Formats: sequence, structure tokens, C-alpha cells
Amino acid sequence: MLGSTGSVGTQVLDVVERLGKRVRVRSLSGAGNIELLTEQTVRWQPRAVVTRDAEGAQILKARNREFPNTQILVGEEGLCEAASDPETDTLVVAVQGFAGLRPTLAAAALGKNIAIASKEVLVVAGSLVRKAVQKGNARLIPIDSEHSAIFQCLIGEPEGSIEALILTASGGPFAQLTTEEMANITPAMALDHPTWKMGRKITVDSATLMNKGLEILEAEALFGVKASQVKVVVHPKSIVHSLVRLVDGSVKAQLGLPDMRLPIQYALLFPERMNTDLPRLDLLVSGPLEFFPPDAERFPALRLAREAADEGGVMPAVMSAADDVAVEAFLKEEIGFLDIVRVVEKTMTHFDNIRNPDLDCIVETDKRARAQATHIVEEGRRLFTPVMAR
Repeated sequence: MLGSTGSVGTQVLDVVERLGKRVRVRSLSGAGNIELLTEQTVRWQPRAVVTRDAEGAQILKARNREFPNTQILVGEEGLCEAASDPETDTLVVAVQGFAGLRPTLAAAALGKNIAIASKEVLVVAGSLVRKAVQKGNARLIPIDSEHSAIFQCLIGEPEGSIEALILTASGGPFAQLTTEEMANITPAMALDHPTWKMGRKITVDSATLMNKGLEILEAEALFGVKASQVKVVVHPKSIVHSLVRLVDGSVKAQLGLPDMRLPIQYALLFPERMNTDLPRLDLLVSGPLEFFPPDAERFPALRLAREAADEGGVMPAVMSAADDVAVEAFLKEEIGFLDIVRVVEKTMTHFDNIRNPDLDCIVETDKRARAQATHIVEEGRRLFTPVMAR
């Protein structure tokens, strides 16, 4: 379990609790929340626990008597070691951003089931992951509700049957605001999502619709389609999680309450289904299911994502890294809400594309893009929307 202290990670462990003895936790990893990671280690008594740095490892070692059979590992090397555990059959990848890439490749090479929630791994290195999965005869199962829905809709459908994948977006909390009104959005406002409970980064991405842009690239990597085959519709209720239009014109959809635990459980048990008394959808009380086109002018992140998908190569990695930096700057109130996408777009203009990059090239591009985006934030604050003091 990579990323056990995050929003998805804690929900994964809730599902594991509900599944009783059906699933056993072999390893855990966490980054910043060392206290929660320690509590989880005491609760689950895993074979290994991975912390981000030596300081975190020292904190864990101080309480090692409470989990005497747990090995304490550190950093990316520790993540890869945990992912390669011969007694682990399923790796859950829920770490934020780029950190899950090498462990994912390690697990894929050993033919493991990979339940993946870290969309950035597929965005920046989708082709590398697909090749590793195919070569290792591994299985990639999405945890994102939208891609889980598509995965479920495609069960039993032969290759070549997809005409289009239709991703649904809640529209975020600002779907009805004008561009002028969005200039005054604060972090607190952006973090108040109307339907989903998620981590801070993904919640802001949902508000800008960058999250949906990343999901277009994620769908490319997961399902082997072109970005032009991936459509986006705004569906405020978040009941229809996504749809598949098949070549004969049929449309299949997966519906459910906006609860991440359902796609998590499906990924952990695939292809088995098991009743753990999760809340049920009642169509008689859910109200009308409405769909609207996204406004590309007010939410230009979708355009940037499609441009990155069309370019391919390292451009998705540049976009993803710049978005990480820009969202963090917004949450610190260093830039305004509208500046997030501006930082991303400006960063992308500083890079020439490199086709068919290898892993080292992607890693280096990620570092350079973060540095460039940071420079743009620092040098360009006076050019961006004024951040309102609150």
C-alpha cells in the first residue's frame, strides 16, 4: 500500500477493515504524516513500512517494539523493495504525483496486480507503464471512480469495440462562476468540493478541471485509446461515474453513490464482488441525472491537457509537474486561482518536446519542469491576479 496516509490510502484501509480476513496488509508507506503512519503500522503489523526520510524512520524505530516484526524502509528504494515483495500479489499505488512510478514499474515486471490511484504515474509515463505491464503479464486496475467505471463497462467487450470513452466531471464548486468571479477564489473555497471527499491537490485540480484533463491522458494509458476518443461531460450529481460508447452505438454506464470505497473494493478483489454493506444508490431519490458540456474558455486546463496528449513525448510530464507546483503555490496564497493554469501553460512553452523518452529522460524533465514552474511563480507573481489577503 503506497500512500497509506493520504485520502485514498485511508479509504483503502477502511475497505480492508470491512473485508476482514479476505485481504492482508503486507506493507505500508506514507510521506508527511508520520504520526498516522505509525498508528497504521501498530494497527496492521505489516511486514514492512516505508517512510520518506531518515527522520521519519527514526520516529518509527522509537516505537518499533509495538511492531517488532516490521522492517522499516526509507525513500524510493524502500518503495521499490516493498512493491517487489514476492508474497504480495496486489500493489496499491496511491502516492501523490511522480513518486509511485518506479515502484509501479517494479511491480509490473513481476506480474503483480496493480491497483492504481496515482494518475500522474500514467500521465507522465503511460507508454512505459503499459509496456512493463504487458511484458510482465501484470494487471493494471484503476481506482479512480471514472476509470473504474470504464474498466467495469469494458468487461466482456472484444478488442476494437470502443468508439468513445465519456468521462463525467462534477464541474467542481465553481461551475456557475464567471471568469471575473473566479479571480477572487481562495484556497478554502477551492477545497470545498460539492460531492467528493479527496486530498487537497486533487480537489483543487477538480476545481480547475485539470483533474479531468489528467484523466484524459490516464484513459489513453489504461485503455489504449487516442485522446480524441475521450470525451468529457459535466454531471453535477456524480452518480454516473463514466460511460463507454461502443462502435455499434450502444452506450454502457456505471452508476453509484460518490464513494471511493466502491471502486477501491472492486480493484482489491477483482474479479470478485463482495457485500461489505457500503451505501446503496436509490434512483428514486437521487433526482434527475443531468449532463452539460464543459466550458473550455472558463476552464482552459482541458485544452492544455489535450494539447499535451496530442504532443505526447515529455509534454504530459511537463504539464503534470508544473501543475503540482502551481497548485501548491495557490494553496500557499502565493498566486491566484486563475494563475494555476497560466503557470502551467507558460511552463509548457519553455520546453521542446522529446519523443519516446526513457525513464531517465522523464525523471529529468520532471525536475526541470518543476524548477521552471517555480521560477515562473516567483518572478511572475506581480503579473498574475492579485492574491487577496484573508
